[in-house]
Amino acid sequence: MSDAYSKVKTQAKSAEEHHATTRARLQQIQSQLDNTVRAGKLKGKVCIITGVGSLKGIGRASALTFAHEGAKHLYLLDYDPTNLPELKSTIEKKYPDVKVTTMQADAADEKAIVAVCEQALREEGRLDVFFANAGIATKEHLTDLTTETFMNTMRVNALSCFLAVKHASAAMLETNSSRGKNFSGGSIIMTASSKYIFRYLLEFAPVPGLSTVRHSASKAAVNSIAQTSAYQLQKTDIRVNTICPGLIETGMTGATFDYARKRGSEGKIGQLNALGRYGVAQEIANAALFLASDDSSYVNGQNFAVDGGLSASHPVIPGRWA
Repeated sequence: MSDAYSKVKTQAKSAEEHHATTRARLQQIQSQLDNTVRAGKLKGKVCIITGVGSLKGIGRASALTFAHEGAKHLYLLDYDPTNLPELKSTIEKKYPDVKVTTMQADAADEKAIVAVCEQALREEGRLDVFFANAGIATKEHLTDLTTETFMNTMRVNALSCFLAVKHASAAMLETNSSRGKNFSGGSIIMTASSKYIFRYLLEFAPVPGLSTVRHSASKAAVNSIAQTSAYQLQKTDIRVNTICPGLIETGMTGATFDYARKRGSEGKIGQLNALGRYGVAQEIANAALFLASDDSSYVNGQNFAVDGGLSASHPVIPGRWA
């Protein structure tokens, strides 16, 4: 055994140590907004975010992060209006300088998307960011999957992103020198998926809310929309990118986490990626902030994996080298 290998093996943490470290690290990440100074990365920007309703979701975390970074006006949409009033009051109480408009809307309804883009232009004279985050997933196996169910997933997950690109880009082309927008431009962000995540999830439990065929097909379409539309919008300074999350604890994946915790195997969740852990919504929100801000001004047409390294290689047996 080489000295280098012995050193690596000695430094490797036990499963219990790694799990304890992971929990501490995730708590630190989830309290990030309470412990960081507002840098103003989105100062003056008008933003639309869909799919903000889940209390543990990526959309909600992104709305709070965008507010923390000084967005001028947030237009927040969800099909289920239950948690929208609480989200609005939370943002307004914590960030009184940020305007918040919430609305119940179907992200795949063209009239609704046209309306919110027009409202942003009418009220603020500009649109700078559209985060198309809304999506669904259910558990049907291929043999039980109906045409209607498949097409509804494509509608909610892929059509919603097409509508975001089509109508947000039209709004972003509008200039308004009186509102500080002398040139066209903006950032369109869409939530896709890390390509190996479904294979990984199925190793732990039947996955309520996730289906390999229709969910994967719809998210592959989203990635393609970003790559293609970036070139159809060339020389406009409108950027289109996707975020491809790995295994993130949200309302959609909650049953999987509950099942693992009930079995006492929470420490194994996420073990196949290089970081050896799952992620939380704040980590995706941080990626959305990067893509929404001028920090990513030269990033365009990319499928941005935020998955702990899972898509960097084929899954390997934990504890062994590939």
